[in-house]
Parts: sequence; C-alpha cells; structure tokens
Amino acid sequence: MKISTLLKYISGGIEALLGIPVLGGLVIISMGWTPLLFMLVFHIVTLIFSMKEKERIHGSVLGIVTSCLGWIPFLGMILHIITAILLLLDGRRSHKQDNEITI
Repeated sequence: MKISTLLKYISGGIEALLGIPVLGGLVIISMGWTPLLFMLVFHIVTLIFSMKEKERIHGSVLGIVTSCLGWIPFLGMILHIITAILLLLDGRRSHKQDNEITI
C-alpha cells in the first residue's frame, strides 16, 4: 500500500469523526480549533505524497479548504462529511489500483 493511500484513509477517518453532528463540533471547540490546524497540515502532507506518487489529489485539496472553513457552524460539518467521503473513496480507488494484476 502506498503511503498516500494510507494517509487518505487516516485523514478520511478523522474527517468523518469531525463531521459527526455535535461530537465533531465539541472536539473542535474544546481543543480551541487546534484540530482544524492539525488537519490543514495533515492534508498538505497527504497532498504532497499524492502528487509525488501521481495519485488523486481531489480529497486533499478539499480537505485544505475544509480546514480553512471548518470553523463556520453547519458549513464545517457538511464540508467535513463530504471531505471524508471523497478521501475514503480516493483511498479505496488507489488501493484497488495498487492490487490490480498487470500482464
């Protein structure tokens, strides 16, 4: 498994957690919006690895946007959910491509 695929799965899981109504907001607010800053850095790292490995970058780019706008109530929740879905789908596609047998 490529490192970018693993990073997409991890960031997608965290985004899914942050997208859970009430719970995600409590995590973000109780930690002083630090999770948004952490995820911004994490998405940038994932983007760099994805570009280096020539993988899809859509989820990481949306994750960067989500981290910047995630402090807005309701919009942040929706963006976290959409980003989680996109990252997990990107990771799955990359994982399937890694496992294909080429002749």
